Amino acid sequence: MSSPFRHAALIGKYQAQGIRPMLEGIAAFLVRQGLEVSVDRDTALNIDWHDYGALTPAEIGAHCDIAVVVGGDGTMLGIARELAPRNIPLVGINEGRLGFITDVRSTDWAEALGPIVQGDYEEERRALIEGDVWRDSRSIFHGLAVNDVVVGRGATTSMVELRVDVGGEFVANMRADGLIIASPTGSTAYALSAGGPILHPSIGGWVLLPIAPHTLSNRPIVLPDSAEVGITIVTARDTSASFDMHSLTSLLPGDQVRVRRSPVAMRFLHPRGWSYYATLRRKLRWYEGVV
Repeated sequence: MSSPFRHAALIGKYQAQGIRPMLEGIAAFLVRQGLEVSVDRDTALNIDWHDYGALTPAEIGAHCDIAVVVGGDGTMLGIARELAPRNIPLVGINEGRLGFITDVRSTDWAEALGPIVQGDYEEERRALIEGDVWRDSRSIFHGLAVNDVVVGRGATTSMVELRVDVGGEFVANMRADGLIIASPTGSTAYALSAGGPILHPSIGGWVLLPIAPHTLSNRPIVLPDSAEVGITIVTARDTSASFDMHSLTSLLPGDQVRVRRSPVAMRFLHPRGWSYYATLRRKLRWYEGVV
């Protein structure tokens, strides 16, 4: 049976010791399945691997029709932001620790990848967060996030005061170390460690979560992702906004961070029978105590 895919990109967590043999095995496997294989340029350069063509993320988006990501969720986050606008489906093989979105076990990749590249898979789409920083009525920064947008203080010990508006309606003034706006994907990342709820990926919503709030009544809230959320800096020193802890910009009092649901979405391909609940159960050890 011929594969519905023509050209696969291979992206690896090149910082992981000993990952090259695994990448070589996956590349050879994909070639046997009838696919052309290219390797992410940073991966190829950092592990000194030149057996296949090396492409930048932009070139992957232009020439490839499936991407296989080997690493942890951090590796997936970086390439997902680049490839989502190109509608490239992603398969995640976990070589990290938790791996909520790189869900194929490293010991099971051949059994999972074989059917997927032959067209037997379950597809899932997940929304991204898009946002801008506005200063004096003009946008000075634009960012895209898979997990979250975080507005918070830097090295100073003082709290920040933030005004929150949803859909143009005033919601609250919050004094805290910062504020997280997390997508359902990001609800199992920083927001989870800060005490937020887990959102199923199919929910069209966000978690808005204060970090160490001064007032205990400032609680996490789940918002629909159909309305723009505005966060205005009321008083603060050394404050910044980050998108997936990657893109960072400094903020001044009066600046506003506006976030909305991005028109592009990530496409994940999972093995047949994949279950989000099984992923949570395995990663969070919810099976402990079960006889």
